[in-house]
Amino acid sequence: MPETDLKQQLMERFREVNGDHPMTDADDAYVSAQFVALDELCAVHDRETDTVRQLMLEQRLPLPGYLRSDGAEMVPADLFALADEAGGTAQLETWFTAHWADPLIAKTEWNSYLSGQYVCLHKVTPATIQRKDHLTAAITAATANEPQAASAQWLERLHALVDELDSLEPAFTAYDRLRFGGPTSRDTCIDAIRARYPRP
Repeated sequence: MPETDLKQQLMERFREVNGDHPMTDADDAYVSAQFVALDELCAVHDRETDTVRQLMLEQRLPLPGYLRSDGAEMVPADLFALADEAGGTAQLETWFTAHWADPLIAKTEWNSYLSGQYVCLHKVTPATIQRKDHLTAAITAATANEPQAASAQWLERLHALVDELDSLEPAFTAYDRLRFGGPTSRDTCIDAIRARYPRP
């Protein structure tokens, strides 16, 4: 398929947001298993791919989550779900930001959503974003002052939080640690916590 000007613009915008990091074969395999190529998704939904790219560039739909090594723009299979629920891309921002009481937080979350970087959730919705924030904050708070002797009840509560976060988050890939400049929330709030506070 010939590369359109809009595809080139979208790839450039993606790299502005994420940096220019190489994708390994392992990264490509992970992304192909978790996401779908934009042109394939548009074909399934009978949408014009360049029209969708334009909406992404106009900040009315989120950027792709990844650019595969072959240049495919990789997006979640439910890319259009929130816009459909909101009544269309013209209503999406108003619908999305209405889920937060604080308008500054709402705007920050909207910008994060548009960045395409919510690859940290299997399903990206205002509810899952809020729940992930709650869980990571609760896990961090619970372990901030390491208990002298963690009780069985404390451990049970902690692991319930970690298990719920685990159910919301995918595995991530090495590319994510490059673009985010360090460990992911799975590294710090799931894997590290389980290693530090193993179940009895």
